[in-house]
Amino acid sequence: MPWRTSRSAPVRLRTPGRLAGFLKTASICVLIAGLLSPLTQATATAAASNDYCGGQCSDILPPGENGNATLAQVLLNQAFGTQPDHAEDQLGPYANLAKGYSSLTDSTINTFFNDSSFGVSSDQVASTEKPAGRSDVTIVRDKKAGIPHITGTTRYGTEFGAGYAAAEDRLWLMDVFRHVGRGQLTTFAGGAPSNQGLEQEFYRNAPYSEADLQAQIDNAVASNGARGQQALADANAYLAGINAYIDASDSGRYFPGEYVLTGHKDSITNAGTIDHFKITDLVALGSVIGSLFGAGGGGEVNNAISLLAAQSKYGVTEGTKVWESFRERNDPEAVLTVHNGESFPYASKPDSPQGEALPDAGSVTTEPLVYDATGTGASQSARAASATATTTALSSARRGMSNALVVSGKYTASGHPIAVFGPQTGYFAPQLLMLQEIQGPGLSARGASFAGLSMYVELGRGQDYSWSATTSGQDIIDTYAVELCQDDYHYLYHGTCTAMDKVEQTNSWKPTTADGTAAGSYTMRVWKTKYGPVEYRATVGGKKVAYTTLRSSYMHEADSIIGFQMLNDPDYVKGPQDFQSAAQHINYTFNWFYADSQHTAYYNSGNNPVRASGVDAEFPVWGQAAYEWKNWDPTTNTADYTPASAHPNSIDQDYYISWNNKQAKDYTTAPWGDGSVHRGNLLEDRVKKLVAAGGVTRTKLVQAMADAALEDLRAEDVLPKLLKVINSSTVTDSTAADAVSKLQAWVTAGAKRTETSAGSKKYADADAIRILDAWWPLLVKAEFQPGLGSDLYTAFTNNLPVDESPSAAHGPTGSHAGSSFQYGWWSYVDKDIRAVLGESVQGPLAEKYCGGGSLSSCRDILISTLKTAAGTSASTVYPGDSLCSAGDQWCADSIVQRTLGGIKHYNISWQNRPTFQQVVEYTSHR
Repeated sequence: MPWRTSRSAPVRLRTPGRLAGFLKTASICVLIAGLLSPLTQATATAAASNDYCGGQCSDILPPGENGNATLAQVLLNQAFGTQPDHAEDQLGPYANLAKGYSSLTDSTINTFFNDSSFGVSSDQVASTEKPAGRSDVTIVRDKKAGIPHITGTTRYGTEFGAGYAAAEDRLWLMDVFRHVGRGQLTTFAGGAPSNQGLEQEFYRNAPYSEADLQAQIDNAVASNGARGQQALADANAYLAGINAYIDASDSGRYFPGEYVLTGHKDSITNAGTIDHFKITDLVALGSVIGSLFGAGGGGEVNNAISLLAAQSKYGVTEGTKVWESFRERNDPEAVLTVHNGESFPYASKPDSPQGEALPDAGSVTTEPLVYDATGTGASQSARAASATATTTALSSARRGMSNALVVSGKYTASGHPIAVFGPQTGYFAPQLLMLQEIQGPGLSARGASFAGLSMYVELGRGQDYSWSATTSGQDIIDTYAVELCQDDYHYLYHGTCTAMDKVEQTNSWKPTTADGTAAGSYTMRVWKTKYGPVEYRATVGGKKVAYTTLRSSYMHEADSIIGFQMLNDPDYVKGPQDFQSAAQHINYTFNWFYADSQHTAYYNSGNNPVRASGVDAEFPVWGQAAYEWKNWDPTTNTADYTPASAHPNSIDQDYYISWNNKQAKDYTTAPWGDGSVHRGNLLEDRVKKLVAAGGVTRTKLVQAMADAALEDLRAEDVLPKLLKVINSSTVTDSTAADAVSKLQAWVTAGAKRTETSAGSKKYADADAIRILDAWWPLLVKAEFQPGLGSDLYTAFTNNLPVDESPSAAHGPTGSHAGSSFQYGWWSYVDKDIRAVLGESVQGPLAEKYCGGGSLSSCRDILISTLKTAAGTSASTVYPGDSLCSAGDQWCADSIVQRTLGGIKHYNISWQNRPTFQQVVEYTSHR
């Protein structure tokens, strides 16, 4: 069989630093010569299916479709920076929109996006293949982006082709994440601290056994009739395609090079194996994606800690009032997705809370996860990674990301709805998502799917409609306090002393070419109760308790497959009501958006449990029958859920925006920060203005998105009020006056973090940006800590981080991640400063904090902290990391495609926008 190039790779493989010293360039060239030969390309014509978009559908997904690389290609990339075909060709267009959007026209949109019309014209066919020699499916790849267009004459063949194409493009990544989902990443890919943290983050909340994974499949199939049976058949065909590619690439020796670099295959003898995928792997993959992007809630213990701190500071009544004002459960100034005034009450504060189990002050300890650590499993960096993973896993400030701008045809130039939307899934090499078109019996779609779950398009378009999602974050996770009995590993369940179940995963690793982390090991141990895994221990009224977390989607990671199947079925989705019905079958917490040539629609998905009367979802409650979810069955983890009509939903509203903001009036989400200033306002202000003017075009809506993507939220919505306080009297201090002048000039220029010119790697208004980056944490602390006191201020910062600027290496997204300004104290500063200025504030904080409410004292605080910020050097504000030198502001903000395999890419200028993005305007309908 002839050699062929692959299409490969994930995890924190440290090839960039190691390979350069591992092989001399000359020896690399010799090895490459023996490994590399060209891919044979065939010419064919791919027939387009029914497409009603009229050439007005576009998409983009950096860095590139090809996420596989052979060993030779990895070595070439490390030695010379060369890229496999289609590994990086969507990165440039994506990056270039940051400076190109101002001159955008409808005719130039596809300079920055792909044409996502169905099919491939004959002159654009790069290759055609019949996977495994099958006659019932064809995979055509286009010249521009190498995207697989899968066409099948049978359902089995179509799904077989989808699996084969997925493995061609993402085999290594899929393999990594099936191990992440099982808590076995370090054994598979190496013991780097980042790998340790990643597997710990997911294992803590989803410690599934193989039997648990299989049970979820059985349940999803049994509960969904014919569609469940079809989903099972589709999954098995998909797996057969994946495994056929594994066999072909193994025997042909064009499998991903990471298997060699991590010691799973021998490059000379080809000894070693690549394990076939099995159906439980799909559930393991699904649990990772669901935990990352679709599981809102948690944080009840941290909420309790901050409430107790507030009550300690102010007394019970006033302390509760202060806490509620910072919590902003239903802030009247919050930007809403459903903005027509309709109310959707959920997780509201009960008049008389029942069953609360607040911990005794100072008694809370986090449940350990790691035991018996040896070697690098016990190192300082390992402990730091473990601590970060624990914080992420237990926080309600989960990765929100993703945005949507959808405008009704009533306000567009063409009379047809327009949508610009997509998920912010971070930036990885290869990307977590992959593009495909899939056409076969009962299937007709193009778009993005998570690697290894691409039997259906998860975000994309059908024949005459498109859909997308943003993370919603409503609370489907509750914390229960179970009273301990006998010892620390027994608890009272309905009055009976019951043993906890111990679940363990022992991992060990040794150095490899890809990851030189020295040998180490540890055991992850989770204690499970009927109310979920134990996350904390404490005392309540002197009684020893364990705090557990119960998630409505726990043991139901596979259920959403039915909703995605429906979205791909042209015979099912024929309009907005059908779309909403399909979304109702998705138990992930997402906001779903829809557009066709006539209608727009929105639906908020997720299994929202019906809580017992009087239970406050914000705090832990006793693990007792009276406070359980209505009709909860611990064996299956099922309960009564709120009806579809109670979920925020809408058809044909004038416009929709979403950037993980509040969904609707009275609909409480788990994360803090849904107040007067939210990054959703950046979209709301721009789209509302467009709609008011009318005549919206694809260009104008893309420009609105791209403009918001460069905006510093603090500078646009809060800084003008801070400057108003400072300028309430003449600024006489020269340092402060100079800083004020620079900040005001930046605001006047648009308050953007943007290059002076494309590729300059220098910001316009760089000094003003540096000053605000240095000033924000200083001013927040000086404004609030004196009034709140150190303990309560710290507790509130544990509920909601103070800042999430692009360069911040803290918060849920970390540094170089693009997504910014989701979590921060901008609303608190905004409300407090307006109150001090004497302006009207709806839903104000319980007290005035800046300067104790005195305008002159507040001004003094702002000027003092501003002077300190102005004198803080760039090297201090941007301290540098493995990629950037200290003081390099542009680099500190820049987006990095985080290497999950052997191929690395260049970093790009910061944008705050979806990773996968669609621009759609349908011209007709079936």
